[in-house]
Amino acid sequence: MNEGLMSFLPFIIIFILFYFMLIRPQMKQAKDHRSMISALKKGDEVAMSSGIIGKIISLSDQFATIEVAKAVEIKIQKQTIQTLLPKGTIKSI
Repeated sequence: MNEGLMSFLPFIIIFILFYFMLIRPQMKQAKDHRSMISALKKGDEVAMSSGIIGKIISLSDQFATIEVAKAVEIKIQKQTIQTLLPKGTIKSI
């Protein structure tokens, strides 16, 4: 019985290492992204996963309308927003 438990010990240690080195940080990152998406508001400057930056002009449950240049608006899924930029970032570029 004791030998059987000792043979599973390496698998248990590997699972614990995977949890703390891969699974847990990924879950934390996903939670932070969800909270950032839910806190978005009109006027925020954002960067999308495609590399496009712009200013939010309207929001709905699943979509956001982003102004990327004067009179150029695109409608995107909110989940594609990767980063919330500090105010004034677009003007400084």
